[in-house]
Amino acid sequence: MLTFIKTLKNPKQVFKNHYSLFSLAVILFWFKSYFAYQTEFKLGVEGWFQQFILLINPISSAILFFGLSFLFKGKGQSRMLIFINFALSFWLYANIVYYRFYNDFLTLPSLLSAQDNAGQLSGSVMALLKWYDITYFADFLILFYFVRKKKAPTIEKDNIVYLKRYLFTAICVFLINLGLAEMDRPQLLSRSFDRNYLVKYLGTYNFTIYDIIQNTKSMAQNALANSEDVVAVENYVKANYAEPDPNYFGKAKGRNLILISLESLQNFVIDYKVNDMEVSPFLNSLSKDSNTFYFDNFFHQTGQGKTSDAEFMNDTSLFPMSQGAVYVNKAQNVQQALPAILNQVGYNSNVFHGNYKTFWNRNEMYRSMGYNNFFDAEYYNMTEENTKNYGLKDVPFFDESVTIMKKLPQPFFAKMITLSNHFPFGMDEGDTDFPVPELTDDSVVNQYFQSVHYLDDALKQFFDNLKANGLYDNSIIVMYGDHYGISSNHDEAMAKVIGKEEGEEMTPFDEIQLQRTVFMIHAPGIKAGVNHNYAGEVDIRPTILHLLGIDTKNYLEMGSDMLSPEHNQIVPFRNGDFVSPQYTFVGEKFYDNLTGEKLPENPEGGEVMIESVKERLNMSDEIIEKNLLRFYTPAGFLPVDRQKYNYLKPTEEKLKFYKTK
Repeated sequence: MLTFIKTLKNPKQVFKNHYSLFSLAVILFWFKSYFAYQTEFKLGVEGWFQQFILLINPISSAILFFGLSFLFKGKGQSRMLIFINFALSFWLYANIVYYRFYNDFLTLPSLLSAQDNAGQLSGSVMALLKWYDITYFADFLILFYFVRKKKAPTIEKDNIVYLKRYLFTAICVFLINLGLAEMDRPQLLSRSFDRNYLVKYLGTYNFTIYDIIQNTKSMAQNALANSEDVVAVENYVKANYAEPDPNYFGKAKGRNLILISLESLQNFVIDYKVNDMEVSPFLNSLSKDSNTFYFDNFFHQTGQGKTSDAEFMNDTSLFPMSQGAVYVNKAQNVQQALPAILNQVGYNSNVFHGNYKTFWNRNEMYRSMGYNNFFDAEYYNMTEENTKNYGLKDVPFFDESVTIMKKLPQPFFAKMITLSNHFPFGMDEGDTDFPVPELTDDSVVNQYFQSVHYLDDALKQFFDNLKANGLYDNSIIVMYGDHYGISSNHDEAMAKVIGKEEGEEMTPFDEIQLQRTVFMIHAPGIKAGVNHNYAGEVDIRPTILHLLGIDTKNYLEMGSDMLSPEHNQIVPFRNGDFVSPQYTFVGEKFYDNLTGEKLPENPEGGEVMIESVKERLNMSDEIIEKNLLRFYTPAGFLPVDRQKYNYLKPTEEKLKFYKTK
């Protein structure tokens, strides 16, 4: 570094040796990383001390990785420096694009998910790219130019000495960085579920190293687990079991169960009007129907697996993984899932999805869960007119699904996964007569309202179709928004949507409140109504099973019956934040739900709630990471044999049977 500073006195000498080139690479990359942290990521940096930590955390990674160029001799030094710069730049940029949609950082498990789904994600990815993104590769272009044109000399003698020197420097800088981080956030590496904290304090590249270590540790835990590990989990679950309300237990016994995943459907759209037009008129009417349980304080709890995480929670009542997706990383785990439970009391369990079976590795995961049939894109008319983004549009999807559904033996369980209301939410001409409102300056937010209206109309047609085919009265229809649709990257527009004054910014409290998603159980003939209990996706399974008359007390699950007087109303999120009827806990701070104001100190009982959330998440992680259900079988439950389930390409005869009206 000193060599580079000295050569600044004579600019012609700046690029005449590898030390100077190395120093330039470190400085440019350091500046670029810090710029990205400030402009692309919402890390919640507070005060000068955290700003200083954020400023220095790219240094150790830059010195460490660029220092590896001294392993080589001759021209290999500068070439390797260029290669390392490009690799690190690409990793930073990949995190930027990923964060623009997911508000999260890439991990090794999430990369496996991306590989599995890459061919289906191009539409969303293209919408996330910006014209100025080329600037994130500007340092690479600068270095490449000078290496090509200036032909910087290399270090032949004692290059390993310099390698050791830079590695030692990188380690020292990292230890200083970590020490400062621990001063501001004690037990950073052991307490936090939130990757935003890890990146804020350690940087993107050090976080990646940490991620590799954690995943290696997880694999070792799985290999070393034994039957004794499940005892503590079993004791915890049984101690926290919520008895069902006798007024509702078994009320829907023997009925068909139709469970609908409503893509990206947030709850703020209920009763929302744009230009005096209802955005979701059918769902609005359902929310007021006397046969509908409408939970207006229901929150999604997904992690990196998004839709697949929501499915996993519905079927297992366990939390998703803190990194990656269970559907991709743990598809071979033993499961005691909703379809297998229902199969053993006479149901036929099915999935309906207008995309191909390999998306999110569903063809493997569903085998572990015990789904009898998987009606994927092979069973639908996937014409250009009928498809967009991720597969079949919702109107033809619901219409063609009923054709299949009415041929199933009853009682059946039908899980339906909608697709149209997906980022970036643009609709094809003619799909709906609801215009894109000019409500904000954000096209994504404006298009969301049109897309939601299309989904709402598709649902209405589906209900009418169920009635016309004699399936409505003997079914309960469960509808849930799987995860948020509008991320915090659109906070400026969303501030206007939720009625904030001009210039008033969204707070962490506001962002958490927007994580409410739609949840309704429509049960013809059963008296219901609006329910204000706080709940989340892990609570869906016990609620459904108790309505069907199946007690869940012997199953290892983290949720509880939403209709039970003993229901646990603390709703954890995957990063350790949570909501309860009185308080919202986000970013290590408590907020009062009535005022939205941040509390100056933790309320009475606050620490107990924090620890209870941490315990629930840890218990769920134990089950998943160690595959503990292989050591535990509930009384009366027949373990799933994966070999019995295969979702092969359907024969022409089978297609003709199911697709004929």
